[in-house]
Amino acid sequence: MTRPDPTAPPSGQRLTLFDLPLDVVTLEQTLDRLSAWMFQPPRSPHTVVTLNPEFIVQSRTQPEFLRAMQQADLVTADGVGIVWAARQLHGREVPRAPGYDIVRGLMERHRSELRVFFLGARPGVAEQAAQNAVRDFGIQVAGVHHGYFDPAEDQRVAELVGASGAHLVLTGMGAGRQEIFNQYWRQVLNAPVLIGCGGVIDVLAGTADLAPAWTRRLGVEFIWRVGLDRKRWNRAPRLAQFMRMVRAEKRRQ
Repeated sequence: MTRPDPTAPPSGQRLTLFDLPLDVVTLEQTLDRLSAWMFQPPRSPHTVVTLNPEFIVQSRTQPEFLRAMQQADLVTADGVGIVWAARQLHGREVPRAPGYDIVRGLMERHRSELRVFFLGARPGVAEQAAQNAVRDFGIQVAGVHHGYFDPAEDQRVAELVGASGAHLVLTGMGAGRQEIFNQYWRQVLNAPVLIGCGGVIDVLAGTADLAPAWTRRLGVEFIWRVGLDRKRWNRAPRLAQFMRMVRAEKRRQ
């Protein structure tokens, strides 16, 4: 059994960042909490958000997205920008628990006892991610479905997931859409852990690269991704806007 880290922040602390919750939890504490939700009674649905600067910027103009994150059961710091903002506005060091690390950690920890539903990405990608996860971690596949379906089909897809008996649902449908879907349909999805995981399904499938380890250690993987992927260039202005928001809020304080 893994011994608790005496230097880790107490689990259960929650900050507020631009009207959004942020839980002060390490990756290991996150894995412990999600494991308990999945394998200890009562079996009730919980939504997980991995917060990054883009989410905060988008939430300023998307009320449904804002509410979905406010109602989440766990909100972790995904990006280094969130760590920086918490330091600037709260004087607190918030550990990171990125989406990919959470998903991989749960699969490594529970392996064959874990039933995972892969919901998201383009047609065929979720199937490949599931095959790779079985090969690499020995998990059980509760089901797969691509993320390119019309909102009119939301209930059908939610019911499909709900009937699968999944412990963990990986919802990779893009920022906002995935969090709103998980929160709105949580009772129908009926899985203990529903996590909006962005491009994690693509990474598991091998159709997208995980940023190199050194960029993740330094917290600069966003710069690496933007520099290599032209599709991400339009995301850089949101990061700049986020930095302006933090500086303005600090002046106001």
